[in-house]
Amino acid sequence: MRNPQRPFRLPPDSIEILFVRHGAAGVEAGPVDLFQGQCDHPLEPLGEEQAARAADRLAERDLAAIFTSPLRRTRQTAAPLAERTGADPVVVPGLREVHLGEWEAEHEFPSRVAARDPLIAELIRSERWDTIPGAESPETVAERVADAIAEIAGHVERGSTVAAYTHAGIVAEICRQATGSRPFAFLAAENASITRTVVDPDGRIRLLGYNDIGHLAG
Repeated sequence: MRNPQRPFRLPPDSIEILFVRHGAAGVEAGPVDLFQGQCDHPLEPLGEEQAARAADRLAERDLAAIFTSPLRRTRQTAAPLAERTGADPVVVPGLREVHLGEWEAEHEFPSRVAARDPLIAELIRSERWDTIPGAESPETVAERVADAIAEIAGHVERGSTVAAYTHAGIVAEICRQATGSRPFAFLAAENASITRTVVDPDGRIRLLGYNDIGHLAG
């Protein structure tokens, strides 16, 4: 008789980071899943409900700390968990969304999508954010994401589990660094989804789960 596989155990010298995408925000002018860049939209009522459900899920974990990007939609999504746990979220600037350069104006990106701007097709083909004039380069995003993960890891003891609230473009970059995938292969994380990673002592990232939305069912 074969023995069942043992559940994953966090190595004592590694850190588990549960990356949570913010809840639905700024959706009155377009679909929920359109990219928003660094526009500082607040959560919509749907996003507030999603944040509460994510908090219910994460409150079951023994979290050593909570981190957020500087943007309002992540801080508001983290608020219910902070209230449940009594933790004071730590703002990590490197967790902010990708900057869209000349397309950072309110609802500019969804408007370009609706108008079928040729640069949208080129953006998807090239998988480079700087296809958009003035936008961040993939190399810049990769460097600041790596620095943000190192900052988080330096904030807690090894063997800890933490929650970090961030954005779709950053989740995609984290998964790319973990798996060596194409840059946009993981650019579909849904609102209030959880992406589970382990950061080993040498800084390498392991991806254990992506776009988990089980807590949003029903």
